[in-house]
Amino acid sequence: MVQPPSAPVNQPQGLRGDYSRATEDYTVAQDWERYTADEHAIWATLYARQIALIERYAAPEFLDGVRALGASATQIPRFADANRVLQETTGWRIVAVPGLIPEQTFFDHLAQLRFPVTVWIRRREELDYLVEPDVFHDFFGHVPLLTNPIFARFMQAYGEAGPKALATPGGLRMLARLYWYMVEFGLIRTGAGLRVYGAGILSSKGETVYSIESPEPQRAPFDLVRVMRTDYRIDDFQRTYFVLDSFEQLFEACYNTDFAPMYRRYGELPPLAADARPA
Repeated sequence: MVQPPSAPVNQPQGLRGDYSRATEDYTVAQDWERYTADEHAIWATLYARQIALIERYAAPEFLDGVRALGASATQIPRFADANRVLQETTGWRIVAVPGLIPEQTFFDHLAQLRFPVTVWIRRREELDYLVEPDVFHDFFGHVPLLTNPIFARFMQAYGEAGPKALATPGGLRMLARLYWYMVEFGLIRTGAGLRVYGAGILSSKGETVYSIESPEPQRAPFDLVRVMRTDYRIDDFQRTYFVLDSFEQLFEACYNTDFAPMYRRYGELPPLAADARPA
């Protein structure tokens, strides 16, 4: 479980939260050589248990991205290696950051085809629950889909939409819900049934299975307005998942919609509950 992008939180511990090294755009050097053997072992543990699940539960596009990246199963990836693949497929690249960064900076990076990836990795006691994104969540969960041209273009458009949201009362909260439900916790229909593509699910052993198998959450058809009005959980598995028919559906719905009237109409209204059912 992770929280959405927000202002930085300083939690110094080795590479963790060391904002003193950051440039004006909050980027840092990955300093791959500074990772310890135990940190690489934590990556290996997380990778092994998730790779065993994704063949059953992940969307085909995500699986294609994992194969294209060819990340090590035993060591934290070198970002430069991933960037060579991303540049050849969609023109994106990843940039190292110390942790959570301000919204405006996050939007700027996405609009310029740069995805911020946190450099530090969680502790062993955090294998199943994480308060903020680490390198495993960001890299394993997010980067594979950046090899998909349609999803990568959606991410760029999302970044371009940021300034309008920041300038409109309630707009940022609505745009954050779109990211939460469609980037972190999205499901998609495939010929083989429901599959996961959301990074927050695919970097979580428990929620990967829960999101598809559990009878408890509702799985609602994608509806842009409802997604952007629905509150979410940050302390437990989700009560609602929204389901795409295709990544084209997501891109076209968002790219062809002027969000400003939605922000004006709904931005300052109370959100729908995380477990709200359609009226």
